[in-house]
This record gives sequence, structure tokens and C-alpha cells, in this order.
Amino acid sequence: MPKHVAVLMGGWSAEREVSLRSGKACAEALTRRGYRVTPIDVGRDVAATLTAAKPDVALNVLHGRPGEDGTLQGLLEILGIPYSHSGVLASALAMQKHFAKALFRAAGVPVAEDRVVSRFEAAKAHVMAPPYVVKPVAEGSSVGVFIVTEQHPNPPQELYREDWPFGDTVMVERYIPGKELTCAVLGDRVLDVIEIVPATRFYDYEAKYAAGGSRHLLPAPILPNVYQEVRRLSLAAHSALGCRGVSRADFRYDDRGTGKLICLEVNTQPGMTETSLVPELAAYAGITFDELVQWMVEDASTNR
Repeated sequence: MPKHVAVLMGGWSAEREVSLRSGKACAEALTRRGYRVTPIDVGRDVAATLTAAKPDVALNVLHGRPGEDGTLQGLLEILGIPYSHSGVLASALAMQKHFAKALFRAAGVPVAEDRVVSRFEAAKAHVMAPPYVVKPVAEGSSVGVFIVTEQHPNPPQELYREDWPFGDTVMVERYIPGKELTCAVLGDRVLDVIEIVPATRFYDYEAKYAAGGSRHLLPAPILPNVYQEVRRLSLAAHSALGCRGVSRADFRYDDRGTGKLICLEVNTQPGMTETSLVPELAAYAGITFDELVQWMVEDASTNR
């Protein structure tokens, strides 16, 4: 009897479309591997849907809330359904950037100077000297991000919008120039390092980080000691949060100035389309996309 896997995707976060693409790719991979697959576009009735479906395991491929912030993990614990990726606490901590950074600091993982303020305070006047980044404290890194440079006399006025959807608290964080690096952890195994080269320079604070429009350099063309330090810090950050399964840590490396290497965040539900960063890193390590997805299902458990 093949194992029955519910692939949880979609949801209602700002990252819904990416999640649907991730879920479709994973469902197809599991079908090829001989699993019985039930794709579920997660709605508010997900508890009833899962109770009716009776899966043996849940592959959580949601991005943003509720799949990445600990709430879906809590529901799966209550229902007793083994699930992939990180558990309740690690997911909640990683999603709240200021709590995650407190743990990183305690674990010796370098992070950027920041202030957590209301969006109204951040819109009224510069709360730190530019250049800096304004980001929601609890969203995926792809949404609601502004980069404020010395050329901007005022902070982003969009923060005043009545229909601002990302919560009333933001993090104002020192902008670190240089290379954007990312590294994945698979269980207790650290993979390699990619440099992400964006097609455009994100100087304008109206610009958001966008999926696509970038080249991935693998292995990242950086000094060997820096390369190994990114890998070491990725595992340290993964461990500091108590992550399980697959995670991906994002860094900035000021290669032309201070030489600083800064951890931006840990993503506990990284993208899983066949062209996403984690599958690319896995492929470089000799792990096919289908093998990666199967590993995530077989790694699933409760009490994570």
C-alpha cells in the first residue's frame, strides 16, 4: 500500500502563487516516486479537509502564513499528522525576524543593526541614517521590502497607506552592500553556496525583491574561507532556531568594503519549484528533485 501524502500548498499569503507552483512540482515528483498524492489548496477549512483526506503524512509547501509561522504546524500536531520542514516553535521564531535575530546573536551568527518600530514612525522620519532597508517583521522576504538610499530625502510614504497589508510593525535594518548569498541545510547536511545576481540594482525603495530577474552562480565565486563560513553559519542559524528538514539561509557579503558577512534570515519553507534555489543546490550535490521531495516526505514526523 503506497504512502498517502497530502501536499499542502496555496493558502492566502502574498506568496500564494509561488506556493502553488512549488506544490504542483512536488505532487508530480511524488506521483513519479509511487506515492498516493492528494494536493490540497489550503483554505480556512484545512482541518476538515485533512480529517476527510486521512493522509499518512503532510508535505507542507506553503510560503508565508499560515504555513510558515507555526500555526499550520500546530494544527498538524493536534491532528497527529506527520509533516515536513520545521516544527511549531522554529517556524514561529524564523517568521518573526526580530526574535530570530536575537537567537542568531546569541549563537554568534552576525546580523545587521536594526530597529523595530511602527510603520508610522518609519514613515515619518528616517529612524537610522540611510542606506537602510524597511521590511515587515513577519512576512517572506519577497514582499513589502523597501531600500532607502542617501538619495531619498524621506522614508517610503507607502508605509502610511490605509490598505497596507503587512502589519503595523516593521524592521528598519542597516543596508549591507555587496553580494547576495544563499545556502541550504538538509537535515544535518549543509549544501553549497549560491550567489544571486539580480538583473537590476534595487536602489529604488519602491522596488521589491522579485522572484526571477536574477542569475544564480553556483558555486558562488567567493574566497574559499568565506564560502566555508557561509556554510558554517547556515548550520549554526538552522540549529539556533531549532529547524528541521530543509531550510535556507540568506546572507549579504560586503566583498569590496568592510568584508562583513551578515545573515539576513532563515527561510523554513523555501521555494520548491524545479528551478528554485534549494532544488538547484540539491542537484549540485547529486540529489535529484524527485529524491529531494521523497527525502522531505520520509523525514516527516510530529513533535518537530
